[in-house]
Amino acid sequence: MGMMQEFKAFAIKGNVIDLAIGVIIGSAFGKIVDSLVQDVIMPVVGRIFGGLDFSNYYLPLDGQGMTMTLAEAKKVGPVLAYGSFITILLNFILLAFIIFQMVRLVNKARRKESEVAPAPAVTPEDIVLLREIRDSLKR
Repeated sequence: MGMMQEFKAFAIKGNVIDLAIGVIIGSAFGKIVDSLVQDVIMPVVGRIFGGLDFSNYYLPLDGQGMTMTLAEAKKVGPVLAYGSFITILLNFILLAFIIFQMVRLVNKARRKESEVAPAPAVTPEDIVLLREIRDSLKR
């Protein structure tokens, strides 16, 4: 079997396609969570802590002053943008929490589904007939 045939067999397996779909959906979901953190949560957190904006927190590495925005400071010289890291870390924590909640709901639904007792199986007619014959022979 040639390498191209092996690759084709690998690529069209359901698992690879499911994985690709998961990566695409995960990427889109990541953008949603990123927007949630940057546009909704961070302004509220910044407001609570006195108007802080984590995205502009940085340390200049070349001794320049910290009176400019992060974008301006990056043009002047190297910076340690720890505010961006804080924002990305919050993105990750929120994403992990949301995924945890989703998995928890799915597991809860599966448990409820397995707890439902299956209906008793209907005994086939031939078995019922054989039992009647057995009982009548005993008498």
